[in-house]
Amino acid sequence: MQISDFRLQTGALLIVAGACVSAQAPAQTFDSNRAWEHLRQLVAIGPRPAGSAAIEQARTYIKTQLAASGLTAVEQTWDDQTPVGKVRMVNLRVTIAGAPGAPKDRIVIAGHYDTKLFRQFRFVGANDGGSSAAFLVELARVLKARRNLLTIELLFLDGEEAVNTEWAGTDNTYGSRHYVDVAKRDGSLASLKAFVLVDMIGDRDLQIRRDLNSTRWLTDIVWDAARRQKLDNAFISDSTQIEDDHLPFVQAGVPSVDIIDLDFPAWHTAQDTLDVVSARSLQVVGDVVLAALPQIEARLTAPSR
Repeated sequence: MQISDFRLQTGALLIVAGACVSAQAPAQTFDSNRAWEHLRQLVAIGPRPAGSAAIEQARTYIKTQLAASGLTAVEQTWDDQTPVGKVRMVNLRVTIAGAPGAPKDRIVIAGHYDTKLFRQFRFVGANDGGSSAAFLVELARVLKARRNLLTIELLFLDGEEAVNTEWAGTDNTYGSRHYVDVAKRDGSLASLKAFVLVDMIGDRDLQIRRDLNSTRWLTDIVWDAARRQKLDNAFISDSTQIEDDHLPFVQAGVPSVDIIDLDFPAWHTAQDTLDVVSARSLQVVGDVVLAALPQIEARLTAPSR
């Protein structure tokens, strides 16, 4: 991801109600202890750049944990041209069906699971790549037990990071661009009604700003959910402008929001380890995303006016 601009912005947020309640059983809650264990296991694998043996280990771990929740991850595999030649990349897709009779439309919640390639030092990406992957594994367990009004797809994206040192041109967001290109060709993009991206959400000092490249109504719902959860000290009203895996979706016309804290001193350094991330931050984002989902579903299923 890349930050291209920063400025403060104020404004009233939409006031909407929010709760996640299953009609059949008590709702599962996001468990940051579980998420932290997933993060610990992924970091223990070591650096996990696209095309490496280590990222294959990470995929195996993710698929095994999803299977334990009764879910199957489907691989979307391709070879992409990079500045160092062709690299085999793999997105993982997990589909959680909506309630019986629910529309075929879907919400995608995504994050990347690769780490940036550095030859100068050992980069394990606890926050950048690890936090989003661990978060999605735990979120899958919760959503599997939830009565979802729409189909929810969890998407583990490969190749978010630039292969070269600098983020430039098409040397980034390989997984999200490939996903959108395929969805355009096979017609499945039409059923994708909202895209929620999580990235770098483990910072101990969590300060998530409103991204100006994201869709306004979707951002408003997420930030209002944080306010209602009394977590607006982490989801602050300042604004920034981020280039990340959501941009291919935005450019394809899909309402999208990027939940990211790029104000992270250890970003792309050897210090991005478990010492600088927090289970509490994963819990905050889990609580907010789950609180926002009912309003996102309500917006997408409301009768057209």
